[in-house]
Amino acid sequence: MLKRREFLRATLVTAGALAVPACGGGDDPINTVDDDRELTDGAAFFPQSIASGDPRPDSVVLWARVQDGEAEEADIDLEVEVALDAEFRQRVTLDDGQAKVKALARHDHCAKVKVRGLAAGTVYHYRFIYVKGDTNYVSRVGRTRTAPAPDADVHVRFAYVSCQDYIGRYYNTYLALAEEELDFFVHLGDYIYETTGDPSFQSTGGRGITFTDEEGAIPLADGDFHAARSLSNYRQLYRTYRADANLQRVHERFPMIATWDDHEFSNDAYGATATYSDGRVDETDEDRRKAANQAWFEYQPVDYGEDFEYDPGADFPGDIRIYRDFTFGRHVHLVMTDLRSYRPDHLIPEGAFPGKVVLDQARLVDELGDVPAVAQPYVDIERHGDGIYATALAGAAQAAGYDAADVTGNISVAYINQIVARVNEGLPEDMRIPLIDPQQEGLERGIAYLDLGKMSPHSAIGSRYFAIKDTVDVYSAIRYKETEGASEDVMGAEQESWFLAVMKGSKATWKVWGNEYCLLPLAIDLGPYNVPDAFKRRFYMNLDAWDGFRNKRNELVEQLAEVGNVVAITGDIHAFYAGTVGLDADPEKKIVEFVGGAVSSGTFRELLTSQVTGDPVLSGVPGAGLLVAGIDSVFTSTETKINPHLAHANSHANGFVVVEASGDAFLVDMRSIEPADVKTDYTDRRGDLKVESKRFRTLAGESDIYRDDGGTWKRWDASRQRWI
Repeated sequence: MLKRREFLRATLVTAGALAVPACGGGDDPINTVDDDRELTDGAAFFPQSIASGDPRPDSVVLWARVQDGEAEEADIDLEVEVALDAEFRQRVTLDDGQAKVKALARHDHCAKVKVRGLAAGTVYHYRFIYVKGDTNYVSRVGRTRTAPAPDADVHVRFAYVSCQDYIGRYYNTYLALAEEELDFFVHLGDYIYETTGDPSFQSTGGRGITFTDEEGAIPLADGDFHAARSLSNYRQLYRTYRADANLQRVHERFPMIATWDDHEFSNDAYGATATYSDGRVDETDEDRRKAANQAWFEYQPVDYGEDFEYDPGADFPGDIRIYRDFTFGRHVHLVMTDLRSYRPDHLIPEGAFPGKVVLDQARLVDELGDVPAVAQPYVDIERHGDGIYATALAGAAQAAGYDAADVTGNISVAYINQIVARVNEGLPEDMRIPLIDPQQEGLERGIAYLDLGKMSPHSAIGSRYFAIKDTVDVYSAIRYKETEGASEDVMGAEQESWFLAVMKGSKATWKVWGNEYCLLPLAIDLGPYNVPDAFKRRFYMNLDAWDGFRNKRNELVEQLAEVGNVVAITGDIHAFYAGTVGLDADPEKKIVEFVGGAVSSGTFRELLTSQVTGDPVLSGVPGAGLLVAGIDSVFTSTETKINPHLAHANSHANGFVVVEASGDAFLVDMRSIEPADVKTDYTDRRGDLKVESKRFRTLAGESDIYRDDGGTWKRWDASRQRWI
């Protein structure tokens, strides 16, 4: 077993005292080599090919995985070579000429090596060689690029991607991305999906994955599909995804800078807690979380510093730190965060009893000075009507999987009446329970989970998704104050302090936040639409994103707006959006956000369709399907003016975003493909794949968004919701 000190020594090599391009003259550690040893194609031994990542002005991380059925339990020695040319004639001197690295059995034979001492802003080529007996098996040749020097006045060109579901889908997005000329690309999370065919959002046909360690996986839907739990499960996902030819092409051409979102562990996760059961059971599982983290450590070319090896025995979340920052010349400072490891539970628990009052009248008056209009009548269920309502609700609660203890104290009148109406349907007229008149004098008013949107028991609807905006705003503000910010502590104190210090201390023109999920408020107002009166309200679409942490978002945006030239690049939501994120009280204090579509995962509109179809309440709302089909029009409605900050919305496309940043402008090109095109493999017919382009920019010293309108740049005027 290789000791930890030896492991660290085997993952760091130096390219000499001064590494500069061969054309630079001087004492370059570049050797012109005429290597006559015979190299044999080793693709079979490198089934995941090679990759590079975390480029800095003087270093880059190189990655490979070697697979040899005859050495499954043994550590394997590899050689790594770096050169200025793809033919490896101008080779970089690495320590003693050829660097030796270890592919450790305990890390699934993944090898990572940080090559330092390189020249800034330089393209390098690299390869790994597995010497077995008398044969030299060579990997494919990778191309990488170091970051420009911190004082270099250069344009920086990069792409960002997210959400690359493999099940039943193809990476045609990467087929197009591989044709770009880039300095690097950013992956904003959901590099893998932990489930093997969840019909609520994944395809059930086409290519798929069956876990070899099925006993170590989590059976879902009575075993119809599984979620990864064991280290073997997570490793198998990475091995399978990284075997895709189009993904390999991108890794072979560009260094990657990555963070994770939820699916690297579990859908809509917070910390070490999953949400599959919607609150029916406690799904906190630190062993599972650490298995996911270890696989990420093994398979991603990330620079953790020079003294880190993943320790499965370390406590979560201190087992691994992935937030970090990068500079690319004078104009780009990229700051990557981790918004899953430290965040608290969702504001509205999935298992919350809908009728329970969470803010009574006395509390509302104490906090707000008066009872807000959104407050609704409630009664003490055990006292009102001599307890007849408590009896009715107890049976309904038990049938929904709640404990009798949930049906105590203050309960929403609207919820009581819903249950009583159902109970009365099966009773003779003379035995029916009278409904409570919500207008009767003397009833106190408060906010129940039902008033926040919790219409169904044990459901993500009304919890993580589709929550009532006006009551959520009141409740979240009071909770934030009550918990001294803990209810929305997304980053954790240490990361948040680091993040703000880096942003405020940056001298770069553009401070770019690699942000996992949507900062832009995404609300809808159904008041003008032909829906039942209960739905004629304003709703947040996704409280798993920053809308679920609006008070913390305000705090951060207020400080980031003072920094200036802050741009968030975002994934997660499977849609293309462009807009500004401002303070609730002062929308002119704002930062810019550009959201990119998913590589291959179902689009936001497709996911909404699935959610509406699968929810017992929403599926019965007349016109719900039409509203989903036109979701972008609902978002950008000039009648409701619910999202005036949202300059562009395309919720029905896949793709990626290309960025070109200079001292004057931050230009983004949203490259999109049709959702149907992710279900067909275009690898051998690239000419048939159509890629659309929409270009936007923001200018240095401003926080406005401009759209390329056929060669003329038009500015988004939020007050009038139009381009001018």
